[in-house]
Amino acid sequence: MIHPQAIIDPEARLAEGVSVGAFSMVGAGVEIGAGTRIDSHVVIDGPTRIGRDNHIYSFAAIGGDPQDKKYAGEATRLEIGDRNVIREYVTVSRGTVQDEGVTRIGDDNWIMAYVHIAHDCRIGSHTIFANSASLAGHVTVEDHVILGGFTLLHQFCKVGAHAFTAMNSVISKDVPPFVMVSGHMARPHGLNTEGLKRRGFSPDTLSRLRKAYRILYRSGLTLEQAIGQLQAMDGGAEIDQLVGFLKDVTRGIVR
Repeated sequence: MIHPQAIIDPEARLAEGVSVGAFSMVGAGVEIGAGTRIDSHVVIDGPTRIGRDNHIYSFAAIGGDPQDKKYAGEATRLEIGDRNVIREYVTVSRGTVQDEGVTRIGDDNWIMAYVHIAHDCRIGSHTIFANSASLAGHVTVEDHVILGGFTLLHQFCKVGAHAFTAMNSVISKDVPPFVMVSGHMARPHGLNTEGLKRRGFSPDTLSRLRKAYRILYRSGLTLEQAIGQLQAMDGGAEIDQLVGFLKDVTRGIVR
């Protein structure tokens, strides 16, 4: 399963069923789980751990040094879960010691061509990053988020679960769960209703989330006041999730 023209460092660990294409390079400290497919001309540096049944397409650069002037060769790492698709020319950097020292990507993500995921990012599971989306350092993207093509995320921003960003969105503040945003700079444009319906959210849940959206965006309340109103709702798990996100905001939210 290893092409004779691939270069595999003796200190790399490849599980059963891993395939590596021609002219790909797998460095020291790299671990790759069973069934993962590495196409031709891929570079994977370590320390990096990649799970099972991933597919990494040609010309991706995975686990490279962080693009941070403070980086001084520390042994930071990258962790990638299972069943991810990482398309052509994607770049993913390892972490820095100024943070936890690790960049993390979960499971079942679809990462399209030319996406950049910088150092210390934390990506959940079941996300879709369209072509040329770029994440600066220390960004968090929660589960089921969709980033439109050429979306730009400022460092330390957080995007909540089930959020959606339109193409060319420029985001410098946090995006709450369930919300759609677009523009330069990004502004809210309602709930991600279609995405929530596709994922099986009930009409009752959608109704409660619409009410929460009105409180957050159309009531004229400050963020603190809106949190108080949301806490007073009998809204269920989704409202609790929204409140929990808002309480942790440090950059402000897209409004």
